[in-house]
Amino acid sequence: MVTIADVARDAGVSASTVSYVLSGKRSISAETRRRVEASIRKLGYHPHAGARALASSRTNVLALVMPLRTDIDVPVVMRFVTSVVTVAREHDHDVLLLTNDEGPQGLRRVAASAIADAILVMDVEADEPRIPVLRSLLRPAVLIGVPDDPQDLSCVDLDFRAAAARCVHHLADLGHTDVALVGPSPTVYERGTSFAGRFLRGFDDAVRERGLRGGAYQCPPSHEAARACVAEVLTRQPDVTGLVVHNEAALGTVLSELDRRGRKVPEDISVVAVCPEDMADGFAVPLTAVPIPSDEVGRLAVEMVLRRLDGEVAPEVRLLSPRLRRGGSTAPRR
Repeated sequence: MVTIADVARDAGVSASTVSYVLSGKRSISAETRRRVEASIRKLGYHPHAGARALASSRTNVLALVMPLRTDIDVPVVMRFVTSVVTVAREHDHDVLLLTNDEGPQGLRRVAASAIADAILVMDVEADEPRIPVLRSLLRPAVLIGVPDDPQDLSCVDLDFRAAAARCVHHLADLGHTDVALVGPSPTVYERGTSFAGRFLRGFDDAVRERGLRGGAYQCPPSHEAARACVAEVLTRQPDVTGLVVHNEAALGTVLSELDRRGRKVPEDISVVAVCPEDMADGFAVPLTAVPIPSDEVGRLAVEMVLRRLDGEVAPEVRLLSPRLRRGGSTAPRR
C-alpha cells in the first residue's frame, strides 16, 4: 500500500508538506503543490479515510436513503442510486446506503455516529415527514424529489407536472380527444408520493386545458393488475385512442395486453411512456417517451450537497424540464 511517506519521498518533500497539500490547511507554493500532486497521481495514493476524517472532521461519505418497496420499480430506482454513487466517487466521496424503512430514526443514527457528512433522501412525499428531522441534524441534506413545502432544504427532480402536460399536449396535437393515464399503484398515491401526485395534477390540468375526455387509473405493479387495468380503461373509455403510461413496471404488460385485445400501436391507440430512454427503445415499436433523467438528477443532487458542505447554504429547488422524444408508438388519430 502506498503511504504518505512514499509520496513525500517521490516528491522530494516532507510528509507534513504532503499532508498540508491534501488538507489545504497551510499555504504551499504552486511548484511544490504541483510536484506533490504529480507524485500522488503517479503512485496512486489514496488518503486513509480514518486519518482524513480525524484531520478534517470530514468522512467524505454521503448517506443516501433509498426506497425498497413492493410498489416501486427497483431497477429504475437503482439507476438513481448508480448515478449518485458514480458522481460521488468522481468527487472522492463514498456512499452509505440506507433504506427508507428505517425512517427518521435511521437519519438520527447516521447523524449521531458521524459516519456521513451529508444526507441525500429519495422517495419524497408531498407532505414529507422527515423534513423536521433533517433540519435538526445539523447535516447538509438534499431531497431527490420535491415536497409541497421544502422549507430551507435543497431539492432536485424532473418536473413531473410539466412532463404530464407534454404527454397530453403531444396526443392532443395529433388529434386525440379521448386519453387515459395508467399511473402507479394505489399505495403510491395513498402515501402521498410527490412525483406521482405532481404528474396526476399535470395530466388533469392539461386534459382540461385541451378540452379532452380523460381518465386516470391506478395500476399495481403485477402482470394480473396491469391486464385488469387495461380492461378497465377500455371498458370505461371504449373510444380511447391516446394512452399515457407512468408506470415502468406495468409498461410491458400494458403493451402486450393492448395487442392481445386487438388494439394496435399506434394504428388504433397511441402510447406515450414516462420511462428510461433505453427502456423505451426496447420494445418492438420504440416508444414515444419522456425520458427519466436519472443520471442528471443524481449528478445535480451530489453537486448540490457538496456545495452545501463547502459553505454555500442558500437552498435551491431544481426542476428539470422534460423533453419528449418521438418514437413509433404515437401517430395522428385515424
